[in-house]
Amino acid sequence: MRLARRMGRLGNENAFVVLAEVTKLKEQGRDIVNFGVGEPDFDTPLNIKNAGIKAINDNMTHYSPPAGVPDFRRSVARYISATRNIDIDMDNVIITPSTKPAIFNAISALIDSGDEVIYPNPGYPIYESLINYVGGKSVPLPLLEEKEFSFDINDLKKAITGKTRMIIINSPQNPTGGILSKEDLNAIAKIAIENDIWVMSDEIYSRIVYDGEFNSIISIAGMKDRTILVDGFSKVYAMTGWRLGYGIMPKELILQMIALNTNIITCTATFTQYAGIEGLEGPQDDTYRMVEEFKARRDMIVAGLNDIKGFKCLLPKGAFYVFPNITQACRNLGLKDSQAMQQLLLHDGNVAVLPRTSFGVRNAEEKEEYIRLSYATSRENIEEGLARIKKVIEK
Repeated sequence: MRLARRMGRLGNENAFVVLAEVTKLKEQGRDIVNFGVGEPDFDTPLNIKNAGIKAINDNMTHYSPPAGVPDFRRSVARYISATRNIDIDMDNVIITPSTKPAIFNAISALIDSGDEVIYPNPGYPIYESLINYVGGKSVPLPLLEEKEFSFDINDLKKAITGKTRMIIINSPQNPTGGILSKEDLNAIAKIAIENDIWVMSDEIYSRIVYDGEFNSIISIAGMKDRTILVDGFSKVYAMTGWRLGYGIMPKELILQMIALNTNIITCTATFTQYAGIEGLEGPQDDTYRMVEEFKARRDMIVAGLNDIKGFKCLLPKGAFYVFPNITQACRNLGLKDSQAMQQLLLHDGNVAVLPRTSFGVRNAEEKEEYIRLSYATSRENIEEGLARIKKVIEK
């Protein structure tokens, strides 16, 4: 079968590759502690589920406008205006089935063949995949452990060329849990304004913050007209299966996003949008409790990882991932890299983690090894998983 050449440039999200392997092992009777997929283990709050059910019973099951239900767009606009301290209206909002279409459509609308896009590395693998797919040039920006997984501003400056069209940022970050400071964001904004560059800010974990504060680059003077903010409901409302997200951007770009929605998806499921209104405007108690529980799990898993020989783990400030440095453990066991460690832990320890290689190509001069663990699982699973890892590493 002859495929379009662009298919050879499309990457993958290895969390789901590992999940498929875990599922196969479970079918064989293996008991696996899964730290792989970043999905809250909580249920969607009852008030949101009831809003979705009511919408179905009220026959909100037909097409919505490609940009989204007006009431929902207005609700998102009010939420973003209040939380980012900017003035936007519904014409700045596009509704999509999860954040991925918002990311894909914005990159498709703005990036031509040969245009350069700077993205965080290690980072969410879909950024690099989609940049390459549309024919752009992906330019990795190293996130450094010694800077709590932020970047060196000089590295960003060196990466800028006359072909740079976009900078992608993600804060709090997947896979590291790092948060970009105000100083980092101001530096990025200055570079973007001076060089007429778009910034895509992935803020899907913006409300899962434990230490410090979340700041958005769209709040900085001069950035509203060059920022594409993407966010969604999967993480903070435990709505992964509902597929509900949105993008915030200048009105001129929204028109292009509407055209892409029309051509690709027509619209986002109507009843999920009414559930989204309840998510934003209804009680937030379940979300607050979930984040508090994630914080307790974070403290637990970081302490446990730092008690394993050859592991060194920073305390992440947000999201629900840890990204321990396992370089010494690999050396102690004679393992080539983090992928070998991932396989060892899965097949000898019955523990699923993701290797560094799941989050982008290795940066130039990068020599350390890391794995990612999601602590969006119960304390009992964390305790058992840590015990299994320790047994394998220190046998």
